[in-house]
Amino acid sequence: MYVVIGCFLFAAIGLNVVSCNDSEAGKGIDESVPVHTPNLFYLDSTKIPEGKYGDMIRYGRSLMLHTSQLIGPDGTNGHYTNNKMNCTNCHQDGGTKPYSLNLQTSFRKYPEYRAREGKVLTLAERINNCIMHPHLGKPLPLDGKEMIAFMSYLKWISDSSHVAMNTPGVKNVDIVLPDSAASSARGKQLFYAHCARCHGQNGEGVMRPDNVDYVYPPLWGPKSYQPGSSMHRVIKMAQWLVANMPHDSATHLKPVLTSAQALDIAAFVNDDAIHQRPKVDEFQYPNAEEKAIDYDRGPFADTFSTFQHKYGPYPPIIEYWKAKGKKVAY
Repeated sequence: MYVVIGCFLFAAIGLNVVSCNDSEAGKGIDESVPVHTPNLFYLDSTKIPEGKYGDMIRYGRSLMLHTSQLIGPDGTNGHYTNNKMNCTNCHQDGGTKPYSLNLQTSFRKYPEYRAREGKVLTLAERINNCIMHPHLGKPLPLDGKEMIAFMSYLKWISDSSHVAMNTPGVKNVDIVLPDSAASSARGKQLFYAHCARCHGQNGEGVMRPDNVDYVYPPLWGPKSYQPGSSMHRVIKMAQWLVANMPHDSATHLKPVLTSAQALDIAAFVNDDAIHQRPKVDEFQYPNAEEKAIDYDRGPFADTFSTFQHKYGPYPPIIEYWKAKGKKVAY
């Protein structure tokens, strides 16, 4: 059994609102308690400076919270994303919530080598990576207003917080990797018990009455995130789930789902044998030895099956790579 550190279900515009039932809150939790550091992450948007730079920061924040309204398929300021999801669906509170794919160190972190692309990416390239993959879109012009606004906002949330690169909450909660595979069948039962009341019986989400974006975004289907996205990886999604779902009862200090339950829900939601997803013609990780262990597309540089890479059990894969003196990524 392993405990791993990392970054699902999603949140609505600017709020941590996703699905799950709160009837089992606090039962059966097997996680260690994360460090309580919320004040380090808190930002007061009224402190954004005045002037043209401040205007760009505010526009960048609006892009995070209202992505679809501004640059989605029916966007008022452009048509760059091709589904109606918002950045804050995964990067909650505009990227400032701890243990929720937090973005407050991104401006300091990049440029950075990315194994998925097999090269060093700038922050602008990483932003476009999200626009093109989870959002199914086309890249923003590097010198365009929207890219500059995103960059300005990310700089401001970096400069204005007290978050260091190693502050607990920048990465995701620890979860336990069991010695058995995650189960889509068990995950289906958990999904209907915890998640379907918001995301729908068929994972279709709930659209706002004005059809601009979702109150609760879709978890699969042709307008959800595509295969190869971070949330399509079972471990990655499970880490997010433990800290953030159900939205109305779970916190990173008092999770509702156990690691095993979160892994099972992630297995069900990402089961491509039963759920449709956007078509992808090209998968990444050009160097097989650098591939995340829960990435489900070969070729692999080990002897484990595609099924085991996707659903586990993961400890044998970890032991294999550790024995070879290689870094284990997930």
